[in-house]
Parts: sequence; structure tokens; C-alpha cells
Amino acid sequence: MRAAPTILHLDMDAFFAAAEQASKPSLRGKPVVVGGLGPRGVVATASYEARRFGVHSAMPMGQARRLAPNAAYLVPRFSFYRSISEQVMELLARLSPLVEPLSLDEAFVDLDAGGVADDSASARAAGERLRIDILATTGLTGSVGLAGSKMIAKIASEEAKPDGLVLIEPGTERELLAPRSVRILPGVGPATGEHLRRAGMTTVSDLAEAGEDELVRLLGRAHGASLYLMAQGYDDRPVVAERDAKSVSVEDTFDVDLHDRVRIRFEVERLAERCVGRLRASGHSGRTIVLKVRRFDFSTLTRSETLRGPTDDLSVVREAAGRLLEAVDTTGGVRLLGVGVSGLADYTQEDLFAQAEAESAAASGEGVAASAERAGGVAVAGAPVAPAVASGEPEVHEAVERRWSPGHDVRHAEYGAGWVQGSGVGRVTVRFEEPGSVPGRVRTFAVDDPELEPGEPLPLVGRG
Repeated sequence: MRAAPTILHLDMDAFFAAAEQASKPSLRGKPVVVGGLGPRGVVATASYEARRFGVHSAMPMGQARRLAPNAAYLVPRFSFYRSISEQVMELLARLSPLVEPLSLDEAFVDLDAGGVADDSASARAAGERLRIDILATTGLTGSVGLAGSKMIAKIASEEAKPDGLVLIEPGTERELLAPRSVRILPGVGPATGEHLRRAGMTTVSDLAEAGEDELVRLLGRAHGASLYLMAQGYDDRPVVAERDAKSVSVEDTFDVDLHDRVRIRFEVERLAERCVGRLRASGHSGRTIVLKVRRFDFSTLTRSETLRGPTDDLSVVREAAGRLLEAVDTTGGVRLLGVGVSGLADYTQEDLFAQAEAESAAASGEGVAASAERAGGVAVAGAPVAPAVASGEPEVHEAVERRWSPGHDVRHAEYGAGWVQGSGVGRVTVRFEEPGSVPGRVRTFAVDDPELEPGEPLPLVGRG
């Protein structure tokens, strides 16, 4: 435990929703909910205006819509959020070589290791400068907690929300924690909290008074002993600069259960492509390919295949995922699919046989389309597989309707940059405005209007 509050915890305020409000002037000061918009979607982030209606993260989207029917509901733009996160993490790296990111919008910083703080006054000054720099760089606000340990610094940042700074002096931890709910401690979720409540322990002081032996009896050696130390305000975990990724994965939950085997295969291959893209972006390769299938009855199956060596080759990952799918019974329907790669390494050992097979398949016109054809369907690039027409009849390809997701960026040849407010019945509604502009006008177009194209996010700062 430190004698000075030189561990900083930064948590950006309602990050996804705040980024959307900053980029869309018409949404500022209004309830905004970001998440999956389908029947099975959940809330990723709600703005503070939406939280007043009871909307919160991880809530089913249907429930959120009932609580706040007039809020703006937007699909996440993760590449946009990631670009802002990179700016924030760069600012943190200027403070110290020891920065421990927890997510896109949250991190611990060891100020002492960076030589920018060694007492309460210098730590507070560093925290205030950071908040000013984040606002100037990104246009967004973050809350800062300062303390002598990671646990207390995180509690402090939560108390600082929104857009504040709270410093908790070392030596006051037990007094701070004593009256709080046991749920404030790391590792105490709903199940553990209920177990402790039944044992008569609802506050942190109850845990401290119960003693280590009683907590070990209730929760087991590892959990009980660590919980007793935390109830005393003791947490000596260091800030760890590098967190090695153990796996890379992507998954999709479908609005309607998938039944068609060819469509399921197509989705698995599409997920494999996204997974390999993330794998390469992280600079890794992997040996073990993992397939996750959640069926109609919520039962979840995981299948894996370990290769001879690590790879980041799309054809190898795609074919392995396809083999794993063959061993899974999808009768009754599939609600979620996922593809992952684990056993990560910083190098590749290419499977030359698989590569040669892939090249041969490409030369003969195989791939997704060929596998679909063998299964009785015709694949259309970037669209669900359609049934094959009978032999001897002319092929009829239906035009694939362009999909415009609420909140996503667009650009019109005449009206410039804007974002999708909604779409349906062959029409798409767009509001034309930019981060530094006044709230813009709304116009409606046909979904296939040739002058309307997907756009790139505009920077939040630096535009007049």
C-alpha cells in the first residue's frame, strides 16, 4: 500500500453515448442509447439523460425502449470509439510508462513510475491536467480517481462521475469502505452478495468484523482470504503495463434463429474473416481455432481444433471453423455464432498444404460460392445465401437492398456529411450535420440513391 495517492484511475463518462452526442449536435442534451437494436440487443452505453429514465448498460434493448421511448437508439461505431480511445491512451502514456488499459474507456496509471507525482498535491495537479488535456484533444470528458491502491482509485473515479476528480488519502480506506455495500468490492457480484446477505453480512464493516476464518468457511480459501484483505482496505496489486491477449474472437447474435445450414456456414465464414482481420491487426497468429454455437434453447456448444503451428491465414482459419461446424447439430435453429483463435504467438507457421489447397480452390472458382453450390445454394458476396434455381432455368439474382444502420456515417454528393436517423420501406432518413455545426436538417432518400454513400467518422475536435 502506498503512502501517497499516486495510482490514477480514468473512466470516460458514458463513453459511447458521449461520443455520439459530440459528433451529432442535434443529440446533445438528449437521451441517447447505444447498443444492438434487434429484438435480442442489449444496451452498451446510455447517456446520462437516458439514465434518468432508468436505462443502464446490459439492459435488454426492448426494456430500454419501454423506459425511454423518445431516446435516440444508435448502432455502435467501434472503429470510431477506438480512434478516440487511442488518443486518450496516448495522453496517459505521457504521464507514465505504466498504463494498464481495462477497456476502450478505462485505465489505471502509476503516476509515481512516471515521476509526475509523489504526494497528494502533485497527484491532484496531474489528474486535473489530464482531464483538461482529454477535453481539448477529444471533446469528451473523463472522471479521475486518485488513491494509494487500484481498488480505492476505481471507487474514487466512480464517485467523481460525471466529469470530476476525487482523491482519497491513503490511511482513510477502512473508514471510507466500512458503511458501503459489500457489492462495492471487486469480485462480489449478485450471487456472492446474496450468499453474504444470507449470512448476515451486507456492509464492508460486516466482513471485517466477521474475520478471515468465517469468510474462508463461507467462500473458500482464495476468495474468502482476498475478500477479507479488501474489507480492510488492503490492495497491493501493481499497475501492469502489458496485458497479453489470450485469444481473439468475434461473435454475432441473430435477430431470428438461423435454420438454413448453408446460411449458417456462410455466417461462420464471415466471422472467420472478421476474426482474422482482428488477429492480424493485433500482430498475432494462433494455433487453436474455436467455434461457438448457441442454439435455439440457449444451450451453448464450443468446439476447437489445434493446428500444427500458429497461423493468421484466412483460408486455414475458415476451413478449420467449417470442419468444426460439421460436427455440430444445428437442428432447431441457431441464435448465436462465434469464431475465435487462441494459443496466440507473434509469428506464423504457415500451413503450406492448406494454402496450396486454397489457391487451387480459387483457381477453380471455389470458396464460399462453391461450398454453397454443393449444399444446394448460390452465394452472393456480402449477402445471405439464396436458394439455387432448378437446372436448366435462367438464374435470377434479386438485388440486395443496401442496409443503413441508425447512427452510422454517410455522405451525400450534394448535401455532404450526415448520419442515418432511420430506414425502412425502401427509404433512409439522414440528418446532415457535423461535430462543429449547428443541428442540421433532415432529408429522406431511396435506400439505393446513387448519390448516398457510407461515410467516415469526422473528428470531434479541430473543425469549425
